[in-house]
Amino acid sequence: MRRIGIMGGTFNPIHVGHLMLAEWALDELGLNQVWFIPTGDSYMKNSCEILPGLERLHMTRLAIQDNPNFRCLDIEVEREGYTYSYETMEQLKNSYPDDMFYFIVGADCLFAIESWRNPERILQNCVLGAALREDADPGKMLEQKRHLEEVYCLPEGKICLLPFFNMPVSSTLVRQRIRKGQSVRYLVPSEVILYIEEKGFYREKSI
Repeated sequence: MRRIGIMGGTFNPIHVGHLMLAEWALDELGLNQVWFIPTGDSYMKNSCEILPGLERLHMTRLAIQDNPNFRCLDIEVEREGYTYSYETMEQLKNSYPDDMFYFIVGADCLFAIESWRNPERILQNCVLGAALREDADPGKMLEQKRHLEEVYCLPEGKICLLPFFNMPVSSTLVRQRIRKGQSVRYLVPSEVILYIEEKGFYREKSI
């Protein structure tokens, strides 16, 4: 049985915080690989502020191309209509029934997941690995972990808190700096920066 980490997100654009969390999870959770899955049409975000899925998919592939433990899937970008995490996890489990999946999320997602579409179907098909950053309240994280375990009748080990250090970088910050003509060197992989510059992405206020 392989242990596969799943990193979902808009990756608009992908940055070093995403990559470092994925690499960290490989060791902390004993994973064999981490699969990056850029969202297609997210029902939770304003699509006019997000680059087309194929562009974000390409940037993600550029970012991970030198890491043999990382893989990028196009299953959400290729799906028509809104994309939902529960559908993705069910599709993965059906396609790879012998693998164990770890859905890697930020600390905020641990508190937001109950507002997602069919969260119980997400938790049925994976272990939830929530990043416990240095600035997070571990007491509140543990309390929320126990709450979810009780509400969804989860066995021990279905939710893992993944110790992680603070990474004050976000896709929003990257887009803002590009819009202002500021450097994003060391915030974004160099291959991705070159592609963004070539295409002129994020210079307009709309994205």
